[in-house]
Amino acid sequence: MATKRIAVLTSGGDAQGMNAAVRAIVRIALERGIEIYAIFEGYQGMVEGGDRIRQMDWNSVGGILQLGGTVIGTARSMEFMTRVGRRKAARNLIEHGIDGIIVIGGDGSLTGANIFRQEWSSLTAELVENGEISAEAMQQHASLSIVGLIGSIDNDFNGTDMTIGADTALHRITEAVDSITSTAASHQRTFVVKVMGRNCGYLALMGALAGGADWVLIPESPPDVDNWEDVMAERLKAGRKAGRRDSIVIVAEGAQDRHGKYIGSSDVQKALEERLGEEVRITVLGHIQRGGRPSAFDRNLGTLMGYEAVETILHARPEDEPVVIGIKNNRMIHLPLMESVLKTQAVAKAIAARDYKLAMSLRSSSFSQAFNTLRTMIRALPHPVEEGRKHYRIAVLNAGAPAPGMNTASRAAIRFGLDQGHTMIGISNGFEGLADGQIEEVNWMSVSGWASMGGSVLGTNRKVPTGKDFYEMARVIEDNHIDALLCIGGWTAYEAVHAMMASRANFPAFNIPMVCLPASINNNLPGSEFSIGADTALNSIVDAVDKIKMSAGATRRCFVVEVMGHHCGYLAAMGGMATGAERVYMNEEGVSLKDLQQDVDMLTKGFQAGKRLGLLIRNEYANPIYSTAFMCALFEEEGHDLFDVRPAILGHLQQGGDPSPFDRIQANRFAYLCVEALIQECSQGKNRISFMGMQDGKIQFHDMQDFERMIDAEHMRPREQWWLDLKNIANMLAQHGPS
Repeated sequence: MATKRIAVLTSGGDAQGMNAAVRAIVRIALERGIEIYAIFEGYQGMVEGGDRIRQMDWNSVGGILQLGGTVIGTARSMEFMTRVGRRKAARNLIEHGIDGIIVIGGDGSLTGANIFRQEWSSLTAELVENGEISAEAMQQHASLSIVGLIGSIDNDFNGTDMTIGADTALHRITEAVDSITSTAASHQRTFVVKVMGRNCGYLALMGALAGGADWVLIPESPPDVDNWEDVMAERLKAGRKAGRRDSIVIVAEGAQDRHGKYIGSSDVQKALEERLGEEVRITVLGHIQRGGRPSAFDRNLGTLMGYEAVETILHARPEDEPVVIGIKNNRMIHLPLMESVLKTQAVAKAIAARDYKLAMSLRSSSFSQAFNTLRTMIRALPHPVEEGRKHYRIAVLNAGAPAPGMNTASRAAIRFGLDQGHTMIGISNGFEGLADGQIEEVNWMSVSGWASMGGSVLGTNRKVPTGKDFYEMARVIEDNHIDALLCIGGWTAYEAVHAMMASRANFPAFNIPMVCLPASINNNLPGSEFSIGADTALNSIVDAVDKIKMSAGATRRCFVVEVMGHHCGYLAAMGGMATGAERVYMNEEGVSLKDLQQDVDMLTKGFQAGKRLGLLIRNEYANPIYSTAFMCALFEEEGHDLFDVRPAILGHLQQGGDPSPFDRIQANRFAYLCVEALIQECSQGKNRISFMGMQDGKIQFHDMQDFERMIDAEHMRPREQWWLDLKNIANMLAQHGPS
């Protein structure tokens, strides 16, 4: 471990989640016994030196987790682009004894860091020659280690699934589109929404998918016809004729036609006004996409990337090439810095050369899949049914507790099925509704507006069928000639389908293909690292706790916040990481009286030292004896006059609200794959029952016969929970100083 003193800087455009990364970098470095500096105002601060380079302690990054922007500042530095400026920067780093830097920024910032590292030997030699540093100092700092983190709302960096800030920017876009849609529908009006992204259409594409937009223009795939304005207008007219009251067009800032001509929001407005004969409004979202509090995802992404960056730079060797920390398949990865930068810049070059096929291929497979999905979803009506093609009757139901994103998944499944020429059947009120025959054929417009809606329009409940229910369900399936069943839901939904599988010998009607799509805020379903609804619930927790922290800090108060999850601690653990909670109680770890005594001591010492707020998060089933009320009473009694204690039981607000962009995008993706799997099963004459999910970044369909093997039935959670490994990182960051 050669590196003993490191620095962190933020550069380029700010991105929500940068502060989470800075906080993690500072505290993990201190925990590892390393001196850590922050370079204020980016590369310009490195050039200026002096007070711009400040040593950080544990409390230097307290209270910044929920803040947008970057508290250490960022600035464009023309001086650093010159060799003279970089020589000044090298002298300032050596004067502070810094031999490793973590750069949080975009591809330009990382390119600058790489140039700086390549020139390091010659820069230090010049400093010795000029008498600005000693030969001994040059020898002590013979190399400079660099690790990069991508802070960019554009999500345009090659090799990583997400960049810091992109998820929050999507939140801003989705919230705006939801608001615009309601007013557009009121007046039967068309809106053009322009979003950021430079040469990357990620925000526009995913924003359109999440917001249920009618048309999107992105730089990677321009309209494939010259009269695209006519095609777009005809599509919007067809949508109105089919019953839509609003029309939303989303335009990426780098949009262009297939000849490379720029397409601005005003160009789209003019084209539509001429062809639709109505007033068209423009909304340019601008820097609202960069601002405000980061989402739960970006807080946790910045935290985990910051942790990985420190671990990487502390073990870097002088000969090691600089790397970038990315996320792939839900795991932290290391990317060669310049190789990734060049691949990122290759997309812009392909677009400039009008090689759009290459540009699309350079994006991730999920990008292309989302684009193809959107092409179906924005149709005014499904493709005409092909004569002679076999079609099936596919039923969709929601079951289990409500989860935000159920409507999004139901809408996507129904439209995908209809577009393939199949008959789609909506079942109301879960398996109880199936037994009662509450079914109805649905059409394209039946699900209009469902993309952004929370709850379950179809209706859901936790009923698991037993006894005569199976007979009634079998009769309804036979009478309505149902060929396949898609069940969107949580634990009891899986149990119900498992029970149907076990009853096949007695009820031949159940010998049809069935798929369970994971939708549960608890994120406790086997075979999938993420369930639809969990991200929305996590953001609801974060929003509530942010407000609670403001209240607590004003009055020297400690809050014990109880969150849902049953026996699964996912919401508690990830909510604790995203909010900076000092302690998380969850069933997987248990709670003992000794733990509570230690926590009383922790709180007492903290408040005696001047802290003004305490935050503890408790999973609802953490311990049957040590309840939230018990903990509050204990801490209140032991806190005496130092602090008071209040409970905050968040309850069903975690199940409510509109689904987050992440949940909407995943719901569309999952639904498409589930319907595709059911159609394939039907066409091959098979009747497999399965549950699907994403593990290690791959979509997998598990046979329902494996359900019991993969679960901890007593606690209603998977045997393997990937997120448990992250708990130690959160614990480390929540201490009151390095141990």
